[in-house]
Amino acid sequence: MKLKIIYLTAIFIAIYFNATGQKYSNEFLNIGAGSRALSMGNSVLASSSDIYSGYWNPSGLLLLSNNINLGVMHSSYFGGLAKYDFGAVAIKNTDSSAFGISVLRFGVDDIPNTLDLVDANGNFDFSKLRSFSVADYAFLFSYARKFNRPTNITWGANVKIIRRIVGEFASAWGFGFDIAAQYKYRSILLGLTLRDATSTFTAWSYNTETFSEAFLNTGNEIPQNGFEITRPRLMAGIAYEYKFNDKFSLLSEINADITFDGKRNTLIKSSFASIDPHTGIEFSYQKKFFIRTGIFNIQKAYNERNSYTLNVQPTIGAGIRHKTFSIDYAFTDIGNASAALYSHVISVSFGLDRK
Repeated sequence: MKLKIIYLTAIFIAIYFNATGQKYSNEFLNIGAGSRALSMGNSVLASSSDIYSGYWNPSGLLLLSNNINLGVMHSSYFGGLAKYDFGAVAIKNTDSSAFGISVLRFGVDDIPNTLDLVDANGNFDFSKLRSFSVADYAFLFSYARKFNRPTNITWGANVKIIRRIVGEFASAWGFGFDIAAQYKYRSILLGLTLRDATSTFTAWSYNTETFSEAFLNTGNEIPQNGFEITRPRLMAGIAYEYKFNDKFSLLSEINADITFDGKRNTLIKSSFASIDPHTGIEFSYQKKFFIRTGIFNIQKAYNERNSYTLNVQPTIGAGIRHKTFSIDYAFTDIGNASAALYSHVISVSFGLDRK
């Protein structure tokens, strides 16, 4: 017990002293995964029990119904300019342990490279027009295990490797880990995830030979190799499931993302921490048909009268489950509800039992 207290104390000390990193480093890891979560305003931390638990709360992998589970998701953002793909596989080898691997990619492809388009005489040479991609990758290696006592508490962890590529111009490698837990008491579910527990470090290197001449001619500063630090983020959630009868049930969940990098444009903020609450509900019929909705990205904004208004981003979705096959749909986006284009997100999961 003393070792657990020392370990937890060390984690929170790391949170406090890592307040000098970049505020919005590796933000692509905060988009979400799975149409169920996206349609509930990313509020699934306590109730996560599917293949996408490796992203939200790896301890939820122990709640999988099958031994082997597969899941994929695809979505497009910003009018189809950016593509977001997610795939995962999880194996529940015993009732007390499970592990999984998740891979996600967020990228923009076919970007024109016009650095060599104009020659020294000012003529356009379209034969030298090339294209490149900007892509962010993350590889999550998840493990979940159940406590011997009490048996209604599960814990999990992620080891993650980050790869970021900007064409032939720059690239980066990153490393970090998450820890998480879930607790169930009757119809009440609790979830906790500490993402980037001791900060995630990303090392950037630049191939300056590919752009230094153009940068010097246009007066741009040539970037230097360096590090990005993604600070810890504490995510907490509570859910309650109410059963009307044997067929109909309603699950409601409230989550809060707590960051420790100063004030952000969140509903609750201070110089020490900012709290971003979001919520979602899921109505189900026989655990086969689902209707979901939620709100997140709650922010205060100035209007034309120079007064504050409260902006919220709504989400909605549905799902169908037949035996071990599930398909889910979400109507959402990742930006401001009044400016960014909404997106259609579809995710599919499948499970099977091995002998």
